[in-house]
Amino acid sequence: MSGEPAPRVVVAVGTDYHPFDRLVGWVDRWAAANPDVPVLVQRGVTAPTRHARSVDLLGYDELTGAMADADVVVAQGGPATIMDARARGHRPIVVPRHGSLGEHVDDHQVRFTAWMVERDLVSTATTEAELASLLDQAMSDPKTFRIPPDGGQVDETIAAFRQVVEPLFGHRRR
Repeated sequence: MSGEPAPRVVVAVGTDYHPFDRLVGWVDRWAAANPDVPVLVQRGVTAPTRHARSVDLLGYDELTGAMADADVVVAQGGPATIMDARARGHRPIVVPRHGSLGEHVDDHQVRFTAWMVERDLVSTATTEAELASLLDQAMSDPKTFRIPPDGGQVDETIAAFRQVVEPLFGHRRR
C-alpha cells in the first residue's frame, strides 16, 4: 500500500467465500461521489471496485494497521472484524451479511449485529442511503466514530456470539 494516500475509510468484508456485492457496491458508489476521500476496500471474493481502491485480501497486520489509521471502519457483521475495529479505537459502521441474499450461509450476522446495536457498540446501516449518511457524518466529524481502544468486552462478545450460533448447531459442549 506504499505510495498511496492512507485511507480515511477502511471497509472489511472478511474472508467468507460468499461475495458481498451489496456492501461493496454501496461503498464504491459513495467513493465515486467523494473522489477526494481515500477509501480502501478489502473485498474478498467480491468483484473489484471501480472508484475505491480495493484488494481481495490483506494480511492481518496490514488490515488492522489500516483500521488504526483510518477515520472510520465499515465492516461486515462478523464478530472478529467488529472486535478488531473496536480494539483499534473505532465504533464501526456494520452492514451484516444476509443469508437470504446469498451473502452468507444464514443470518447469524444480522442477529449478532442487532445484539451489538442494542448495547450501543456499533452503528449499523441497512440501506445505501443510511451508509452514505453515516460516512458523510464520519468525514465531517471523525470523532463521532472513535472510541477508546476496546479490549475489555471480548468475553461478553464471545458469549453473545455463542447465543446466536449454538441454536444453529445444537447445544454441544466439549
